[in-house]
Amino acid sequence: MEAKLTFKYDREADILHIDKTLPYAAQESEEVGDGVIARMNPASGEIENLEVLFFSTRLLREDLFELPVTADLRLAVKE
Repeated sequence: MEAKLTFKYDREADILHIDKTLPYAAQESEEVGDGVIARMNPASGEIENLEVLFFSTRLLREDLFELPVTADLRLAVKE
């Protein structure tokens, strides 16, 4: 079953959290780009969460901000 993405901004830490699931201790973490942390499923290696550090300052830059991941976006089916 595909998971919906949730976005949560932590203003105090200036981190944007993009989640498919709640983070958990067993996830493996890896920096995949300039201040972008991927939290991955330890068994499958699938990215389950992304953390974008210094998010507000990125919005003020004139250059384009891209996440270093690919996505297959589709409309969620209402159940």
